[in-house]
Amino acid sequence: MTPTVGIGLRSPHLVEIAQELPATGFLEIHAENYLAASPALQRVERLRADYEFSVHAVGLSLGSAEGLDEGHLARVVALVDRLQPALVSDHLSWSVLDGRYFNDLLPLPCTEEALDVVVRNVGRLQDALGRPVSIENPSCYLAFAHSTLTEPEFLGELVRRTGCGLLLDVNNIVVTAHNLRLDPHAWLADLPGDAITEYHLAGHAVNDADGETILIDDHGSRASEGVWHLFDATIERFGARPTLIEWDTDLPPLAVLLDEAARATAAMSRAGTPGARHAAHAA
Repeated sequence: MTPTVGIGLRSPHLVEIAQELPATGFLEIHAENYLAASPALQRVERLRADYEFSVHAVGLSLGSAEGLDEGHLARVVALVDRLQPALVSDHLSWSVLDGRYFNDLLPLPCTEEALDVVVRNVGRLQDALGRPVSIENPSCYLAFAHSTLTEPEFLGELVRRTGCGLLLDVNNIVVTAHNLRLDPHAWLADLPGDAITEYHLAGHAVNDADGETILIDDHGSRASEGVWHLFDATIERFGARPTLIEWDTDLPPLAVLLDEAARATAAMSRAGTPGARHAAHAA
């Protein structure tokens, strides 16, 4: 996929997008919203004639020690086969235990044991799909005391062992870096940049708890200025990639999403040749 900017296709906008066909680089759907036959899935299929797609899963639970739910996996594979999206992704997290699905993407410790689990599950997913997938970095609120790897090291090893790609969520880096008191630019420096297939941009909430400010990844507003500044630094370092405007709560009018997409497009245009500035800095 060329490095264009797309928007998330959410059900309140589905009819409007189908009627107006706004100019946007691609559309992303959440896989779990379309695992069964429905009129909405039929509308999505018709949009395939006009747009490239990415399929973003939220329920495969790639960090589950008990392995992937084979029934759920089969439904995701069937959807990907049906839509033939340009990109397929899920999260570095877990959300299933003993057949019970939780509503949150729960964090993993960055340990060799957890890495082995994720490597096994990502390998199973890629074998079933017959293609590489991209894994998204999570938002973090607390650090595991017994982690033996940093998150970028964990992701780098996952890429090396499975050949998967990385979906780099810039908002999640800002949230994690603030909450765990990390340097977001140092976090970026430890990533395998060649593995990045896509960027996500989203908004977050700012909460005050006992005198401390905590950032919450809620996808309910425009991206903050801090996210935009880090996006500029990211594309300067790694170059342009397909970029998604992600908005899931307090959904605004479609025009607002398209305005955010235009800002991301302008940022990538300013960056010039992918990776050129970073190469010049490294020389």
